[in-house]
Amino acid sequence: MNWNKEAEKITKEFIFKNFTEALRFVNKVGELAESMDHHPDILIHAYKKVSISLTTHSKGGLTDKDYQLAEKIDNI
Repeated sequence: MNWNKEAEKITKEFIFKNFTEALRFVNKVGELAESMDHHPDILIHAYKKVSISLTTHSKGGLTDKDYQLAEKIDNI
């Protein structure tokens, strides 16, 4: 897992061929996050890049749930 640890969150940027692929990925991440009841911050920028930030807001930092969701996102 090659996520970057920044203070109390982990982040990763994904680059796609085009906006459509980036949007499909975001929708898959959204469905996965909803099924886990764990919701990341997601940003689509530069039309084909997606940045994801994971932290457990209710705990004020990183938990196992963040790492579990990161692994599942990597497997999309």
